[in-house]
Amino acid sequence: MALPTIVHLDADAFFVSVEQVFRPELRGTKCAVGGAERGIISSASYEARACGVYTPMPTSQARRVCPDLIMIPHTSGRYGEFSQRMFDVCERLTPIVQRNSIDEGYLDVGPCGLGSATAVEAAVRGLQRAIWDELQITVSFGLATNKLVAQIASKLRKPRGFVVVPPGEEAEFLAPLSVGKLPGVGPKTEETLKRAGFAVVEDLVKADERELAKVVGNFSVELQRQARGLDDRPVETESEDAKSYSQQETFGRDVRDEAEIVRVLKRMVDELLAKIRADGKRVRTLTIKVRYPNFEQMSHARSLPAASDLEAAFYPLIEPLLRAAWKQRRPLRLVSARFSGVDEKPAQLEMFAEKDEKRRRLAGVLDQLNRGRRDAVVQHGHQLPPR
Repeated sequence: MALPTIVHLDADAFFVSVEQVFRPELRGTKCAVGGAERGIISSASYEARACGVYTPMPTSQARRVCPDLIMIPHTSGRYGEFSQRMFDVCERLTPIVQRNSIDEGYLDVGPCGLGSATAVEAAVRGLQRAIWDELQITVSFGLATNKLVAQIASKLRKPRGFVVVPPGEEAEFLAPLSVGKLPGVGPKTEETLKRAGFAVVEDLVKADERELAKVVGNFSVELQRQARGLDDRPVETESEDAKSYSQQETFGRDVRDEAEIVRVLKRMVDELLAKIRADGKRVRTLTIKVRYPNFEQMSHARSLPAASDLEAAFYPLIEPLLRAAWKQRRPLRLVSARFSGVDEKPAQLEMFAEKDEKRRRLAGVLDQLNRGRRDAVVQHGHQLPPR
């Protein structure tokens, strides 16, 4: 008999959970990661969610629905590091790991030689415990015979969820669930289906295909396939390389001081290039975007002759790009920096190769010293707050 060997991992309130590792007094509180006054909620604790806080709710609205909400600022670099460590733990169990996002992915434990459903479940529960023991963050798991059912299962009993769907029981498991639980059925489609009399997944299985097609068009075929719990997609270990790296900051107040904005952009460039070096990549193009208080925005980009992973190559571009994007010279609400043109092995300009390699070695030492710390051990002068 087939074994349930496909696992969906879904970290619980990931950004908040990571911050609580460093601030354990926040466990069990109504807290969220995001902009303190402006911006949106990136992640909310389950206590905050019970009060109506959700992602991506504007922070101002979150404070209205939950007046005692504790806001936690983003910590650059920390979430990527914890994600890497979490998936590294998974790869000790099985080499077949698909990283869908920073906090979510699939595993196939089929190659592990586990001879029974009991052994599979024990191994995955052991993985759940190992992630908690090593990282102090909680994750939820769905265990099934395919990706579709495992994904739905992992989200049913969060946090610390663990739901197993035995082989042959996929359709029975899905039958009583709301149609909105199926991938691809967003709020609008769910509302349309329910108005037409399709409230739960079982209704879709029993539906006449032509009648269902009148409601959702060609999606009806795939929808009925999902409703029966059918999915033959493999867990894919190869993911597409990152096409860009970006970071943005929403100011607590509108800012018109160019020196302050340049300082923020240089800090973003420093943090992004540290990530790019860690990934073994180089980049060619820098884009600076500005947003005004009325949400109007402009951007400007420039590319280097050859890709680089060094701050010195991009610093001279920051001020000209900011001025090109910031034509109206009104106060700004937000700025962002984005690197694209990602290259694994760019051509090197010979006359600068030796000097660049020295800079790269120095940057690598600084990256190692600063990695995983909330406050950098070694900082560039522009990273220091103004007096």
